[in-house]
Amino acid sequence: MDEKTFKTITNAGAGSLAIGIITLVTGITTGVLLVVSGAKLLQSRRKVVI
Repeated sequence: MDEKTFKTITNAGAGSLAIGIITLVTGITTGVLLVVSGAKLLQSRRKVVI
């Protein structure tokens, strides 16, 4: 393999890894925020109904 091909493959792999990590962190953060928001809504529902 020549050097240009090796650099291209290396950059593509690093870019894919970075995007994967960013997607993972964003997904976990969004999930946690949704769970917390849902819990707050369920707590406030008791005050409205009663």
